[in-house]
Amino acid sequence: MRPGILRRVSVARRVLCALSVVALVLSATACSLWDDEPTPQDVARQFLAALAGGDSATAAGHTDAADSARPLLDDVRKVLKPASLTANVDSVEHTDGASTARAKVTLNWDLGRNRRWQYPSELELRTVSDVWKVRWAPTALHPKLAAQQTIAVRDVEPELAPVLDRDGGPLLSPDRVVSVVLDPAKAGDVPKVAGALASAIGRFDPSITQQSIVDSVNAKPGQPYQVVSLRDTDYQQVKPHIYELPGVRFSAARRLLATDRALAPQLLPGIRKIVEEQVAGKSGWRVVTLNSAGAEVEELHAQQPEPARAVSATLSRSVQAAAEGAIDPHATPAMLVAIQPSSGEVLAVAQNPAADAQGALALTGRYPPGSTFKIVTGVAALEAGTVTADTPQPCPGTTTIGGRLIPNNNRAELGVVPLRQAFAASCNTTFAKLAEGLGPDALTAAARKLGVGVDFVMPGITTVTGSVPPATNVVERAEDGFGQGKVLASPFGMAVAVSSVASGAMPKPTLLRGTPTTANVTPEPVPGHVLEAMRSMMRDVVVSPSGTGGAVARFDGAHGKTGTAQFGDGTHSHGWFVGFRGDLALAVLVTDAGSSAPATDAAAKFLGALG
Repeated sequence: MRPGILRRVSVARRVLCALSVVALVLSATACSLWDDEPTPQDVARQFLAALAGGDSATAAGHTDAADSARPLLDDVRKVLKPASLTANVDSVEHTDGASTARAKVTLNWDLGRNRRWQYPSELELRTVSDVWKVRWAPTALHPKLAAQQTIAVRDVEPELAPVLDRDGGPLLSPDRVVSVVLDPAKAGDVPKVAGALASAIGRFDPSITQQSIVDSVNAKPGQPYQVVSLRDTDYQQVKPHIYELPGVRFSAARRLLATDRALAPQLLPGIRKIVEEQVAGKSGWRVVTLNSAGAEVEELHAQQPEPARAVSATLSRSVQAAAEGAIDPHATPAMLVAIQPSSGEVLAVAQNPAADAQGALALTGRYPPGSTFKIVTGVAALEAGTVTADTPQPCPGTTTIGGRLIPNNNRAELGVVPLRQAFAASCNTTFAKLAEGLGPDALTAAARKLGVGVDFVMPGITTVTGSVPPATNVVERAEDGFGQGKVLASPFGMAVAVSSVASGAMPKPTLLRGTPTTANVTPEPVPGHVLEAMRSMMRDVVVSPSGTGGAVARFDGAHGKTGTAQFGDGTHSHGWFVGFRGDLALAVLVTDAGSSAPATDAAAKFLGALG
């Protein structure tokens, strides 16, 4: 071979070898670059990581339709407001060389307030220009989320706690209530609409009239006015007459309603308020899909609410019914309070319609207690040691103290008799003289020991027991001694007082079990021998020939004290009866009754109904 030819071959070989090396390097480099491209698993993880971190833009960028994905991703996060989101890739199905893949994933949303929502899902992936992307569809967020839909969370309120009586029967039960609201800005002819509303609704509440509605609307110009809240059964009756009225709208809610509309109207509203405000169950929640109009399409998850526990009231339906039956027939305001002395549990608070029209008179009304206050005067004198139940005491028809003439009823005169007989016959003169001999605050202290003058804070109701101010003036003290001075008491206060006598200590009255009552003072108890004497004297009121409480004598073990209390110009009188039988204490007041007889008869009717 010629030298020149040999040289050219060598150069060619070197070039070929160099090209082979370059080709090999490029081939190796190409393989390395291909190996660094994200796999379907990588893209699925990157998408979920951005989704979990709240980076909707990045998450959308890992899809094949970022402009469509981001608005829904933003909307769902805005609605769910997650405290956190954990999203994991469980497995990926992908065949080598295929342009599609499927990832099985798990999403775990922490929605706050102990609300967790976990579910399995799938992501479809495909290559776009040799790059893996999540195939965008709403199902990327949830398998059941369709196009033109979004996700929402709905709270589910727990059912309100029912209120049961002491025997387990329902007093208040959850029910649907519809509020009727008049918007004057949309009503047009407001008087005309008001007239139509009053005509339909007035059957349920006579105080709702065309004029009352118009006046209420005018009181706050331009503002919507809630005309009434109706039980659903009542609303359904009047719906055809009011539903299409212009400017009238309706809203529904769950409320506690009395199972008997007429039962204990002075008690149940207060019970309802405290139960609705303070006794709550655990709310539930739902995750749902919504269509473009905002209507629910499908429920994705639900956690049922835990209803509130039932609340037990001390009220006895049978005792309440007996009390209402005893006082309803009276024309003037009349009321009856019954308490269980051993526990202080309120069994009944009854008022007739005339009393209801004036408020919670049985609980907060303050009246001169008349001769029922002789229980307090007797306790004070017995505790002072100046008398016993059998100490002879004068009972003249009249007596004069500090220039004040004090008469007995009809100026009846007994002469000198044991204190118990003067008590049974209700001698004003005897107890005026006893009070005269006591210290200025002796009656105040004795009344407080029995509960009159004590301020009780009782969840569910407001009460006033009464007031017994110290009396330095001897005439005032003498008048106080038979309940005709400045002393005042409510039927509730007198029921507490006779409960104290019956049980041996002042009870703390309660209305809702599990909600203790507090008192502004805890007075020293009355000595046992004093209360024993008073119980004996109260029994004599019922069974002795001269006693004023004979109307209840047929009830074994009945104890009592009657009272006639003048008021105003002295020509009118309230009638009282207070007493106890076994573990039942009661106080009855019939206002402007003229004597104690109507109250005593009501007490007898009450006890008779209980059997």
